[in-house]
Amino acid sequence: MEEPTPVVRPARPEDLPRLVELIHEHIAYERSAPRPPGLAARLGPQLFADEPRLWVLLAETPEGAVAGYAACSAEFAFWDARHHLHMDCLYLSEGARGHGLGRALMEAVAALARDLGLDHVEWQTPDWNEGAIRFYDRLGATGRPKRRYAWPVQGS
Repeated sequence: MEEPTPVVRPARPEDLPRLVELIHEHIAYERSAPRPPGLAARLGPQLFADEPRLWVLLAETPEGAVAGYAACSAEFAFWDARHHLHMDCLYLSEGARGHGLGRALMEAVAALARDLGLDHVEWQTPDWNEGAIRFYDRLGATGRPKRRYAWPVQGS
């Protein structure tokens, strides 16, 4: 029997609690530090603004459960003097992997880029995440070595 076609759709305001759960799973998976409380309150206005600059696509299991997400924003590449779609996060809960949801999310991200008039997508993944690297390589994506920095610049 054929597996059902994966469903990927834009996030809606009522998805915010589940999206925040997935974000916390993703943070733990990537061995990152916990984030300050109030994530939903900070994220909701950005995600559901009248003119959003952030897009989140959700992957659903055949039963309709939200099992993953891809978060994207347009970014300007100075050297190329053009915008591209930056995929900040792609995450699938552990039980949802290996069923075509990741590929469906990536296809939806590519469609979003085309809809926005952007000709490519860029993202990063931790160098220890070999499963993700194999997945992206199978898609035909190419990796670029770089080190990512963060520099807090809070007021004095």
